[in-house]
Amino acid sequence: MIAAQLVPTPIGPLALLARDKVLVAAGFTADPEQMFARLAPELRAEGLEVVDDLGPAVEAVRAYLAGDFAALDDVPVEQPGSPTRKRLHAALREVPAGTTVSYAELAERAGLPRTAARVAGSACAQNLIAPFVPCHRVLPSSGGYGGYYYGVPVKEWLLAHESGRNANRV
Repeated sequence: MIAAQLVPTPIGPLALLARDKVLVAAGFTADPEQMFARLAPELRAEGLEVVDDLGPAVEAVRAYLAGDFAALDDVPVEQPGSPTRKRLHAALREVPAGTTVSYAELAERAGLPRTAARVAGSACAQNLIAPFVPCHRVLPSSGGYGGYYYGVPVKEWLLAHESGRNANRV
């Protein structure tokens, strides 16, 4: 069974989905079913149950929101993907809060050539576990914020929060 919990945040609810205490999805939505629908068929076959407390993952979110930006780093996550995508997701988890990288830099951190920036962008777009796998910390080298599955205002808020700027607006 996939267990789900909604956690309130200043930028809206964060849906967390876990299997055996390992996060398999997380995203800024009030509808856990939206995240559940993005899971692989074999996980969806297990069913979804909304619970009152997912434990350490929820505690980590609360600590992150309180300013402990490393709190999300130790929460176990698992998502599907090729070995290359998994390396890119692992490299994302190594980007420290308060910093950003370009897609080309992310590719390099995963052992790929800088020219694999599009592959890095695809890995960010397919990331099922935001903000634990912090794709919001990747910006286009051409400037601006680029895209974000949950909207650029959410990405801006996360980056402002991690840099210590007042971000009580969405």
